[in-house]
Amino acid sequence: MLDNTSQLLLRNIDFLSGKVLLVEPMADRLAAELKQQAPELELFCLTSNIAVANNWQQQSKSPCYLGDALPADLTVDKVVLFYPKSKDQLQSSLAQIKTVLNDKTEVYLVGDNKGGIKSLGNQAEKLGLKAFKHDNAKHCLWFELDGLLQSELKTADFHQFSIEKAGISLKLCSLPGVFNHGKLDLGTNLLLEHLGHIQQGKVLDFACGAGFIGAFLVKRHPEIKLTASDISTLAVSSTAATLKANKLPGETIAADGIPSRSAAYDHIVSNPPFHTGLKTDYNISEQFFRDAFNELKPGGTLTLVANVHLPYVAQLTEIFGQVKELGRRDGFVVYYCRKDRK
Repeated sequence: MLDNTSQLLLRNIDFLSGKVLLVEPMADRLAAELKQQAPELELFCLTSNIAVANNWQQQSKSPCYLGDALPADLTVDKVVLFYPKSKDQLQSSLAQIKTVLNDKTEVYLVGDNKGGIKSLGNQAEKLGLKAFKHDNAKHCLWFELDGLLQSELKTADFHQFSIEKAGISLKLCSLPGVFNHGKLDLGTNLLLEHLGHIQQGKVLDFACGAGFIGAFLVKRHPEIKLTASDISTLAVSSTAATLKANKLPGETIAADGIPSRSAAYDHIVSNPPFHTGLKTDYNISEQFFRDAFNELKPGGTLTLVANVHLPYVAQLTEIFGQVKELGRRDGFVVYYCRKDRK
């Protein structure tokens, strides 16, 4: 299956030639389709998503750069940037790709109408750039961007802020593109109030974001052995910076799903994602719950926060046998499950 944005790119494939860099594409079959439809293109990929990177490597032998690892000597003829879910991330991504541009490089953006790309014209103007719309189909837009090479855009640094919760003071660091960048979201805020049962052992903070949960637990109970994982390298870097800022120990891993440790975790805690791109995807939650069950020690616990409308109780009950509600507020609910069966 192809995301609508990928379909629109293929519809405009005649714009592409020579060396083409795709920035933050979807984890779909776009790489394979491009290889089939335009084998003459020399493709490159830049992504902060480990699932996209893995997917790209499976479909294509073309280089895929993870995080901020663009080589210093790379120059391309065309860039296609997939409009990010976070508008804060757009400026940073544009600044990042300036290193691969020359005065003839053409830069395009493609995005879903529901994702905010309709406002690109105004955004571009504020950044000193010009955006020209070329196509509108599949509920998506295709733009060309002018003026990037001459702009003064710079990649974003960590946004630092502080929180205090249950007598615990923390310094937090986050990058644009990380979930709820620069603030403590309502769901995580509720979850932090219901983690008293996690006092020791090996703990996984899954979908760690900026590291709120893991840092809070380790600062309150220093004997905890923390692993923090996320599908986004931006989140993993943010969590690592948060732990460093608070002088807290912990392992950080970029992983697509739960890092497998052969049932080594005593506790797993999470404010998990439930979207693939802009679409709600319940397969993500079900796979997470099954993997959590398999990776917990006997007697281990899973504690998570979710929007109240999500059908997690049925999924959790099927997998764990029972589920307990620990708290509910502001449209969120905290669930607790214990692994009492094999």
